[in-house]
Amino acid sequence: MKNPRWHRDELILTLNLYYELDSNLFTKTNFQVIELSEKLNKLPIYSEEERKLNFRSPSGVAMKLSNFMAIDADNENQGLSSYSKLDEETFNEFYKKGSELKRIANLILDSIHEKETLIKLYKIEDEIDSSVKESFEGEILYKLHKLKERDSGLIRTKKNNVLKEKGKLECEVCNFDFHEKYGEIGYKFIECHHIKPLSTYESRQKTILEDLAIVCSNCHRMLHRNVEDMSIDKLRQIIKNKII
Repeated sequence: MKNPRWHRDELILTLNLYYELDSNLFTKTNFQVIELSEKLNKLPIYSEEERKLNFRSPSGVAMKLSNFMAIDADNENQGLSSYSKLDEETFNEFYKKGSELKRIANLILDSIHEKETLIKLYKIEDEIDSSVKESFEGEILYKLHKLKERDSGLIRTKKNNVLKEKGKLECEVCNFDFHEKYGEIGYKFIECHHIKPLSTYESRQKTILEDLAIVCSNCHRMLHRNVEDMSIDKLRQIIKNKII
């Protein structure tokens, strides 16, 4: 069986290295290529069963770098033309956006730096709706966001504080109240959404109460479909305009 296709997150990390190395260093013996191979093997994307003995080997990383070289019109070297559509899309997306590419790459790498965080990321379930994952710049940031929303102690404190202050837990977007709708079974049931923009994310930065908003399941899903451009206020206005 072949190794799984390259994931967007893996391509972002490899493209970031592409811009850091001279083309003549795209070899399996280069220490930075070897380091990236080791990091790709740690990403919480594919299971152990999906990985083969040569999964994202230094040779494979060197080949992917050469694929990017073939796509890059600014590079006079020929490169390897057997690149995928996703290779080309990823390259074009970050063309002349080096600072944004590096920010996302560093965040992905920072997320797997600590073993405890890495284990937790592996436990986050895959997202079926690809449009949701795309709004998070890939799988790792999606899982990092979900992880920040799953601090049970912080969520409990958030709910208790809101309940004490307002006497109920209603969605901050549409005002839906699970307790009011479903009775006792809905008491204290509500979800929490991490409202901090992705552009300000730091994997080791602790989530605080002010970073969380209480929302119903439907509104939470809508917030995740466009997480960087959607806010509580904006979604609330969309609902208001729809009603009108």
